[in-house]
Amino acid sequence: MTTTEVSPPSFFAGRVAVIATMHHKEQAIAPLVEAHLGVQVMVAENFDTDRFGTFTGDIHRPDHARATARLKAAAALDHTGETLAIASEGSFGPHPQIPFVACDRELVLLLDRQHQLEIVGEYLSTDTNYRHQTIRDLEAALAFAQEVGFPSHGLVVKPQAPGAGSWVKGIVTEAQLVETVTTALRQAPQGEVGLETDMRALYNPTRMGVIAQATDALIATLHRSCPQCQYPGFALVREVPGLPCSFCGSPTLLTQSQVYHCHHCQHQQCQPATQRSASADPSYCSYCNP
Repeated sequence: MTTTEVSPPSFFAGRVAVIATMHHKEQAIAPLVEAHLGVQVMVAENFDTDRFGTFTGDIHRPDHARATARLKAAAALDHTGETLAIASEGSFGPHPQIPFVACDRELVLLLDRQHQLEIVGEYLSTDTNYRHQTIRDLEAALAFAQEVGFPSHGLVVKPQAPGAGSWVKGIVTEAQLVETVTTALRQAPQGEVGLETDMRALYNPTRMGVIAQATDALIATLHRSCPQCQYPGFALVREVPGLPCSFCGSPTLLTQSQVYHCHHCQHQQCQPATQRSASADPSYCSYCNP
């Protein structure tokens, strides 16, 4: 059996999709899901997503990204009384394969209580300005700001010691930056403060673009139907290495097959990897190219 194309609008057309956000993520998500799923988007009003964690660490995320997105989506449905919600979570840090390069991993989750579905789309990107630095003078703050795309991308000033002032987020003008850093340095007992990029979507257009790419990934997954129950969202959950070397036939670390899973009926299926070649170039072979 193979996956087939399904029409997501047959499940979602005309329904209201609640976007669980207070940081304007609907700007990235809404146009895509409205066009491809046929939904009407609404943003949950008076809905505090910061209670599920903040990037500055003043409120810790309660669980890993998918579980937290699920909590957000479920809370948005409870808050609005609707049956379809979309929530997203982002994580920033070293790239898993390139440790010295920062990356943004975005996850967008669709929760459908009417059909008992939970589908996700994910995207990993090195296109991020994620950075933080300890500064001791205003000149260093202004240099940092220039390097990370300020003022189109916001900044956060963070005290380095308890009682040394409060955090200031959403800094988007030079005047505000100068005033905030000057005050923070004056209050800092060690003469230093933390300066970091504001990774909230409304203050970070680069991140907003990656959220859109994760939404595209969600839509692509929704267009794959389960061969068993025909529900949308037959999702790629694992890649199996072992693509044979074209010269010696030894298994390589390149993907040979892919495992798909249906969240609705739990059907699972292994398929050949969707790649042009049935074998790997010898340059990827640990035997031919040790």
